[in-house]
Amino acid sequence: MAANKASFPSGLLFFKLGSCRRVLNLFNVKCPCQNRLKKSKFSIINAVYTESLSAPSPAKSTKFKDKSIDFQNDDISMLHERIRRDRVKRDTARPVMDSEEAEKYIQLVKEQQQRGLQMLKGAERGGGGGGEGGAGGGFSYKADPYTLKSGDYVVHKKVGIGRFVGIKFDVPKGGTEPIEYVFIEYADGMAKLPVKQASRTLYRYNLPNETKRPRTLSKLNDTSAWERRRTKGKVAVQKMVVDLMELYLHRLKQRRPPYPKSPAMAEFAAQFPYEPTPDQKQAFIDVEKDLTEREPPMDRLICGDVGFGKTEVALRAIFCVVSVGKQAMVLAPTIVLAKQHFEVISERFSTYPHIKVGLLSRFQSKAEKEERLRLIKNGELDIIVGTHSLLGNRVVYNNLGLLVVDEEQRFGVKQKEKIASFKSSVDVLTLSATPIPRTLYLALTGFRDASLISTPPPERVPIKTQLFAFSKEKIVSSITFELDRGGQVFCVLPRIKGLEEVMDFLEQSFPDVEIAIAHGKQYSKQLEETMDRFAQGEIRILICTNIVESGLDIQNANTIIIQDVQQFGLAQLYQLRGRVGRADKEAYAYLFYPDKSLLSDQALERLAALEECGDLGQGFQLAERDMGIRGFGNIFGEQQTGDVGNVGIDLFFEMLFESLSKVEEHRIVPVHYNDVKVDININPHLPSEYINYLENPMETINEAEKAAEEDIWSLMQFTENLRRQYGKEPRSMEILLKKLYVRRMAADLGISQIYASGKRVGMQTSMTKNVFRLIRDSMASDVFHNSLDFKNGLIKAELLLELPREQLLNWIFQCLAELHASLPALIKIHKGYQKSKKLHKQ
Repeated sequence: MAANKASFPSGLLFFKLGSCRRVLNLFNVKCPCQNRLKKSKFSIINAVYTESLSAPSPAKSTKFKDKSIDFQNDDISMLHERIRRDRVKRDTARPVMDSEEAEKYIQLVKEQQQRGLQMLKGAERGGGGGGEGGAGGGFSYKADPYTLKSGDYVVHKKVGIGRFVGIKFDVPKGGTEPIEYVFIEYADGMAKLPVKQASRTLYRYNLPNETKRPRTLSKLNDTSAWERRRTKGKVAVQKMVVDLMELYLHRLKQRRPPYPKSPAMAEFAAQFPYEPTPDQKQAFIDVEKDLTEREPPMDRLICGDVGFGKTEVALRAIFCVVSVGKQAMVLAPTIVLAKQHFEVISERFSTYPHIKVGLLSRFQSKAEKEERLRLIKNGELDIIVGTHSLLGNRVVYNNLGLLVVDEEQRFGVKQKEKIASFKSSVDVLTLSATPIPRTLYLALTGFRDASLISTPPPERVPIKTQLFAFSKEKIVSSITFELDRGGQVFCVLPRIKGLEEVMDFLEQSFPDVEIAIAHGKQYSKQLEETMDRFAQGEIRILICTNIVESGLDIQNANTIIIQDVQQFGLAQLYQLRGRVGRADKEAYAYLFYPDKSLLSDQALERLAALEECGDLGQGFQLAERDMGIRGFGNIFGEQQTGDVGNVGIDLFFEMLFESLSKVEEHRIVPVHYNDVKVDININPHLPSEYINYLENPMETINEAEKAAEEDIWSLMQFTENLRRQYGKEPRSMEILLKKLYVRRMAADLGISQIYASGKRVGMQTSMTKNVFRLIRDSMASDVFHNSLDFKNGLIKAELLLELPREQLLNWIFQCLAELHASLPALIKIHKGYQKSKKLHKQ
């Protein structure tokens, strides 16, 4: 191709150089602008679909409009569907970093990853390095063969999914002394591995759903199916890493001045009446550093068992913020917990009369609510405690500086989205005994700061947990034992329906004992009075729903009975069990199920996990188990994905850490649109009817080129608006659009030149071989996957035969669309891109 045609698609070169009349003379038609007094400008953004269009004649208005149904499944529309799907998943356009910024943040990501592992996995501090799989700190997701049970499913990285049979002694080939072997059953035979080798290569196969069974076992003699599954998992992991990194970078780019350190903070801390545990002290230090030494807003998880001192960490953070004139919001999932927080905070700040504390809840009268809203808006309340009503649009904060979220897993999707929206502008501290999987993931991977309080206070005694089939006699004997030692009892049911029936039974069994009911649908005064009387010891047995799940601290209640346990989540059961054992008395949790034969495998495993995690401080480990039992969607809380099912949770996690440790290898450097050369000589001629119909063809073509130069989303919007306004374009116009798409996608992929010679197609690119492999492996089409090769910065394809130019353009368009679909798995870095863009515009 001639050099002067390199910067523009061949078919558009004439439009760029000629006037309207000269262009249309090429098509042997009369210039439409001679017959118009007023030009109609085509709008990329604000085009509106109408049933009838203004046109010179009725014939013209239907000539192309009638074909509107034809483009629903054409190549361009299918590309649009994929682009829109990716954009919806990500909510916003992808950020672009320059190379210096990328280097800085990649290093931060690695540091965060190691910090997350050290904090949450009990790795030795200062151990540094990185263990196998990038896990570092000596932690591994590999399975210990001696912990496997016969029938467990396992994953071997190279062979795939098999069923563990057992460990037996056998004499190795060429040896004389027997050694231990792990025997694994596959679809086409049995394999054996020395135990030492198995401990380095086997993973448990856990699935994020109930079945636990893989679709099929892998084959020893044909690993191609397993390789495809592993590749899918690898690509999904890489996309997750990039999404995580973008989320993390967005947070790091936010800024607020660090809070000043003052002697008053030390004085406030000195009022804490207990000796902090070592973990608690570290949490104090972590939060103080976040607030006083860092500019990005804090987003820290405090993970600690019930009664381990998370609230005191929050109180010190609140004091730091409100002492400089900012407001703090404390968000609780239930009014019971909100009221308890209000009382604790009010008492703790009672020696600071200038700091005002307020409670906002649905139980207040309209006048009380309006007064609270006015005080919040005017900045007359410094600490605001409440439930999700604090997130409503009517609540206007005067100078909000800190959001404390207690038990995030108890909030709904909309509330969680609202909480997330605060994170770019205020400091956020999340308290949880059993964090939700999304929170757990972010903490594990280091993309969210976390402090783990796992050391129990000296006086705490583990809770004895026992599981029984439902028995009235057992319930009566359990309650009798607690009442005889002067204690109180929680009796919890999953639904309001059934509370009265239990009340009747217990009143008959214990006629001289004060019994009451509590649930969220009661009137505010009634519920508040019931809870106060139970806290005072007047009520001995409280029959309730899981409204008591969070925060209720009653020292004398040391027995909890939970009926129909199969209807509770693992985290819920753990929280409910934490309502007892908050003093130095031995506490009991009795879990009753109706009939074990009616329970699903998932429910049985959940209960087994709860029994196993009987020691204090195991909320975090329980959350991990829950993640494997009930599923987790993906890291952004969307629908559950089959990507984890391809390889199992453990291998998926190790791949995630491995990908994080090599994140710098998956960078792509786009080129500017005008620097892309497409050397394919194809110059379509538009039909004269379509040119007349376009109102102003020159302006339309110019708008198309501008949209393509901007980004793929702008080009997509242009094409869709063009089709809405004028119907399906003729074949020649579709070719012009495809050339624009080819250049745009090539620019995004770092491809600077595309050419064809006979049966060969070449694409000059700046991407590395590792990036090319990742992109090729993620391609859905075997046709393109098998035909592409990479060498010395050149993507090459050998076609079966030499294609006509139009078919060749279609092949290149479809190939680039497949490659372009992998961009979400890559970090986009522009080296001097902004400068280049300005020069081209000039």
